[in-house]
Amino acid sequence: MSGTLRVTTDKDTGVAVVTLDRPRRLNAIDLVMAAELGDTWRALRFDDSVRAVVLTGAGERAFSTGLDRDAVVPQPSSPYMQDDPLIAIGPKTNDLWKPVVAAVRGMACGGAFYLLGESDFVVADTSASFFDPHTTYGMVSAYESVLMAQRMPYGEVARMVLMGNAERIGAERAYAIGLVSELTEPGGALAAAVRCATVIAGYPAEAVQGTVRALWAAKEAARERGFAQAPHLIALGNLPGDRQAELFADRRPGGFRTR
Repeated sequence: MSGTLRVTTDKDTGVAVVTLDRPRRLNAIDLVMAAELGDTWRALRFDDSVRAVVLTGAGERAFSTGLDRDAVVPQPSSPYMQDDPLIAIGPKTNDLWKPVVAAVRGMACGGAFYLLGESDFVVADTSASFFDPHTTYGMVSAYESVLMAQRMPYGEVARMVLMGNAERIGAERAYAIGLVSELTEPGGALAAAVRCATVIAGYPAEAVQGTVRALWAAKEAARERGFAQAPHLIALGNLPGDRQAELFADRRPGGFRTR
C-alpha cells in the first residue's frame, strides 16, 4: 500500500487491483500519485504472479478527475521543452504488456483519459460519466483527444472535447459508442472487471501479453504522431495560467447536460 494508491494481489487468480485512493479529491492525480503510478506499473512487470490488472478509483463519486489543480508543475522557459506530469502514468508507457481492465464509477474526465486510453477495455456502472473540460478553461485538449480518438468514433470525441463542461457522456451513451464494453448496476463495475480479468489471467500469459502488444501496435503509430504535435499545440493554444484560473473560479455547479 502506498500514499495515494492501493495495490492488492490475489495470488490464486493472478489478478491485481490498482486503486486510485484519493476519494476526497475525487481521485485527482497529484505529482505523488503520478510517480506512484509509474512505479506500480514497472513493478508489476516483474511480478510473475500477476497476469492481469484491474484499475479503479476509490469512492462513489469519481474514477478520477484528472490532474489535481493544486499540483505545481514547474516548466522550462523554452517552448521546446514542456513537462507534462501525466505523460508517463499509463501502463503501456511503462512497458507493461499485461492486460489492464478499467472499472469506472462516477466521473472520469480530463487527465483520467491518460489511464483509460492505455487500458485494454473499460467496464462501467450506470453512474459513470465522461467529459473533458479543457476548452472551457482555455486549455487545449491534446493528449486526451489523441487517446480518446482511438477509443471512440471521431465525431463523439470531437463533440466531447469541444463541448467542454457543457456536456457529459452518460454511461449508456458510452456503452453505445463502444467506449465502455460492459455496463453494470451501480457499484458493480469493479466486480465485473475482476471477473473479466480472472478469466484472462487463467490463459497462458505469453499468448495474452503478445495479443495485448499486437493490439497496441495497431494504433501506436497514430498515437505517437498525435503526441508529437501535442506540445506545440498546447504552447500555442493555452491561455496564460492566471486567465485559466479565472475561468475555473467562475465555474458554476451543474449547468451541464448528460447525453
